[in-house]
Amino acid sequence: MIGCFGLFALAKFYYPRRFQEFTALPITNKYFFLHGKNDELSHPFNLLFFVTQIICASIFIYLLFKVFNPEAIQNKWFFIQICTAYTTFVLIKFSIEKIIANVFSIDKVINDYLYQKLSYRNYLGVLFFIGNLYFLYVYPPTPTGVVIFGCLLLLLNAIALLYSYKKNGNLIFRNFFYFILYLCALEISPYIILYKSFV
Repeated sequence: MIGCFGLFALAKFYYPRRFQEFTALPITNKYFFLHGKNDELSHPFNLLFFVTQIICASIFIYLLFKVFNPEAIQNKWFFIQICTAYTTFVLIKFSIEKIIANVFSIDKVINDYLYQKLSYRNYLGVLFFIGNLYFLYVYPPTPTGVVIFGCLLLLLNAIALLYSYKKNGNLIFRNFFYFILYLCALEISPYIILYKSFV
């Protein structure tokens, strides 16, 4: 958690204006207009927040196991395994989307979409950080508490995806069949496979 706080501080110190625009992401699109026009997925600011997203999401998953399956966390490498699995899942999914974009020559559209999705997920990483602080230092995690918090973040993630789809509405309606295929193959099935793997 201290490491995540340090990464937030680095992002604010080196990119103060971008950090300020990023924090206003839920209420304004200024961040995308100023920073989403080019392929900036590998920008250091995004990478700093991506690392914190990995750590904070992994801590929350660890807390889920601690509440619902405490036997699993007896392994001292369990948190590292969660981080590795989460990172691998995200990077493989991202790579497949980039490959598909290249095959169908829609790199610009997919890059814009991936940039929006990455930005929203990084913002959710900040919310994970706040939730983890609460569960670790204020009130011990309970099944009800972690489930409510997890469902709230899933709802926010769904809202962010719907906003991205709405922004690209004309393109989606022109290629609705391909959009449904994409939705089933890359946005729904990976999470079903992940859920089945955990179960």
